[in-house]
Amino acid sequence: MAQNYLALLTKGKQLPKSKQMAKKIKPPTEKDCLAMMLSVRDALDVISGKWKILILISVIYGNKRFREIERSIPKISSKVLAKELKDLEDHQLIKRTVYDDSPVLVEYTATDYSNSVSEVIIALYNWGKNHRMKIIGKPI
Repeated sequence: MAQNYLALLTKGKQLPKSKQMAKKIKPPTEKDCLAMMLSVRDALDVISGKWKILILISVIYGNKRFREIERSIPKISSKVLAKELKDLEDHQLIKRTVYDDSPVLVEYTATDYSNSVSEVIIALYNWGKNHRMKIIGKPI
């Protein structure tokens, strides 16, 4: 456990193998564990569920109108999409813009802040692709 924790803290960088360095590094405490769990729980509250990441990917890839987003995600209902778009807007990952034309036009765009989730999306994509190969034995 301590080595995994150190790998997370050092982001995979090699640490000196001296005995002095080993004495300075403390194993993770219960407080460290709780802090990590709290941060992960906060992140999962924002992006968890079946649809939020898929909606965010759709918007990032250029689907701006409600129906475009809905059509790009198989099996999502209008009601669920509306709720999830609102949640993503509340968390400042997407921006909703209303144009006062006739008829009224509503567009959703990814915010600059949504770029901070891109590494998570790429990591999930890579892990999912590898997992599919391991379990099913076929690529996407």
